[in-house]
Amino acid sequence: METYIHRNREDEILQLIQNFPAVAILGPRQCGKSTLARHILEKFPTAIFLDLENPEDRQKLAAPELFFSGIENHLVCLDEIQRIPEIFPLLRSVIDRSGRNGQFLILGSASRDLIRQSSESLAGRIIFVELTPFQLSELQISDHWDYWLKGGFPRSYLASEPGLSYKWRQSFISTFLERDLRQLGFNIPPETMHRLWSMCANRQGQLVNLSQIGGSLGVSHTTVRTYIDLLKETFMVRILQPLEANLNKRLVKSPKIYLRDTGILHTLLSIKSKEDLLGHYILGASWESLVIENLLNCIPDQIAGFYRTAGGAELDLVLHSGKRRIAVECKASAVPKPERGFYQALEDLDISEAWVIAPVNMRYPLKENVFVMSLAEAVDELKNL
Repeated sequence: METYIHRNREDEILQLIQNFPAVAILGPRQCGKSTLARHILEKFPTAIFLDLENPEDRQKLAAPELFFSGIENHLVCLDEIQRIPEIFPLLRSVIDRSGRNGQFLILGSASRDLIRQSSESLAGRIIFVELTPFQLSELQISDHWDYWLKGGFPRSYLASEPGLSYKWRQSFISTFLERDLRQLGFNIPPETMHRLWSMCANRQGQLVNLSQIGGSLGVSHTTVRTYIDLLKETFMVRILQPLEANLNKRLVKSPKIYLRDTGILHTLLSIKSKEDLLGHYILGASWESLVIENLLNCIPDQIAGFYRTAGGAELDLVLHSGKRRIAVECKASAVPKPERGFYQALEDLDISEAWVIAPVNMRYPLKENVFVMSLAEAVDELKNL
């Protein structure tokens, strides 16, 4: 029997089930939604799990009104809900007829903006939770290299050999391009989307230039925006917005783009080993992505953005958590040395707390209120705010 890895949001989801008629867990395919849901359903003896990609389970909903009328007191889990989004209006009537909490646990591999019927039909009845691939804090490991190289998708991270992990990620990319996008209703040539995805990988952590990407692809900048939005809404990329600040400075206003999973990033760039990664130009941007994903998913509701001026002042990330404002610099070096622009940015924003997150073993001060620390230490500190 496989060992179950506790997910950070499990307890939160259990609480939401008790307080809302429907709870939706959204996240990329193969990130562990079904495993988590089955684990949660063990606490509900009469719960029913339907995989909507399984023809036998879909057949059970051939007459959905009759099906749901016979199980009014059960918690029903509907996996891969994007396959039949037309069911949402019916779910509303079922929920309203019963009036109780804990009726539906819904799993989907697309954002609520792509599954529009849910937010429109179940307004006030459903709450959304995003599940990501494994985060560092869920794995409880001291050596981050394997996680950084393979990424957090469970089958990739848990593969017994690096080569098997790499092959799984290649298969994931192919399936996403050739099947998943079409199931969501997008008829985009897989080759075009693969080229765009690879371009995003090569521009990891850089400012988004739609016209430049469109010129390389031979499509308009508006088409590029649509394609990138699709990658965003399927949880493949993160668009990090610049920090809004009322300063007498010329601020960069374009967002940055990141592939959210470093394993997928490395696969698109043919990085197969630690040695490949150490010698690749993407090393720093890959580390930056790993840090940003773990920090932003640690406290999902925090306000965050990057800071950059035309004069060269720059911070990779600024976090607003409660009353604290924390500047974050990401350095893929055991001996990190922030540049002058980092300290200028701290002065511009009058920030009194800064973290330089690097692959180090212990925390230590660089200057007053500027600390070098590991990613695990930073996550622990954020969780304890």
